[in-house]
Amino acid sequence: MKDSRIATARLGVQGPEVGVQGLGCMAMSFAYGPSDAGESRATLERALELGVTLYDTADAYGAGENEKFLAPFFKAHRDEVVIATKFGLAIHPDDPTKRIIRNDTPYIRQCVEASLKRLDVEAIDLYYMHRRDVDVPLEETVAVMAELVREGKVKHLGLSEVTATELRAAHAVHPIAAVQSEWSLFSRDIETHVVPAARELGVTLVPYSPLGRGFLTGSFAKAEDLTAGDFRRQQPRYTGENAAANAALLDPIRTVAEAHGATLGQIALAWVQQRASVHGLPIVPIPGTRKPARVEENAAATRIVLGEEELALLEPIAAKVSGNRYTDMSFTSAGRE
Repeated sequence: MKDSRIATARLGVQGPEVGVQGLGCMAMSFAYGPSDAGESRATLERALELGVTLYDTADAYGAGENEKFLAPFFKAHRDEVVIATKFGLAIHPDDPTKRIIRNDTPYIRQCVEASLKRLDVEAIDLYYMHRRDVDVPLEETVAVMAELVREGKVKHLGLSEVTATELRAAHAVHPIAAVQSEWSLFSRDIETHVVPAARELGVTLVPYSPLGRGFLTGSFAKAEDLTAGDFRRQQPRYTGENAAANAALLDPIRTVAEAHGATLGQIALAWVQQRASVHGLPIVPIPGTRKPARVEENAAATRIVLGEEELALLEPIAAKVSGNRYTDMSFTSAGRE
């Protein structure tokens, strides 16, 4: 693979310029089964060499362990990387399959201080509200986040899984640089309302799980293929009859991949990257990986351009997907739109 660096995009109107593809770091220490720390560190370094500069984590990933793991890499490359982390989503102490959502002021302030300490930085470049606590007025939450900007603890604000109405309300309090939501060939619900709102407000879209949590790469065909502790075993799309039906939807992606001499994952990523020109706004997907070879493959996808006939072949896939992406969709934008 050529080592030319990937193109760049800006986060929001006044945010930093980053590689047009970021890196989701969650699986390096959480959710997707065992990982190799040395290989994950090599992945971080290789990503940076390729121009990947937005690194995404959260305090919920391994109860802070992911932030701790990333800290040495961030310290070594502080002027080259843009650090994104999140608050608001915690693992239930009595049931690891459940989450607790909190957006109240004391909790936010507790979270930012803890993240700053674990990351060993003076300021977080992009601080997201991970999930919306509907019992707390959004304007109050964003007001607290804005205070963190004024205090120099946070540079830019982001939101995750918010509706178009929520995005507009938040942006009226303080400029929002980025909105993170699931967006892939399997998940396109944000295109109806959230994407137009983001375009109108000058907010960058940061798609997470652009590879359908690996399913779109063909790396697994059903939940039973995954290790016992893998988070994906709990997701409806990858179990039982849903998994079988969804596996059949990969055939058009295979057809396009063969035409380009590319992998399934590269075509799925190229499709997401190309949404930027389709919808007229900056898009920086954050595929997650913990292997250097995979980050090379993902970065190469930024240079694949799909033709109109190929896009038409892929267009019907999302409407045919069986099963929700989560058992409980109430904490997603789709569950509240």
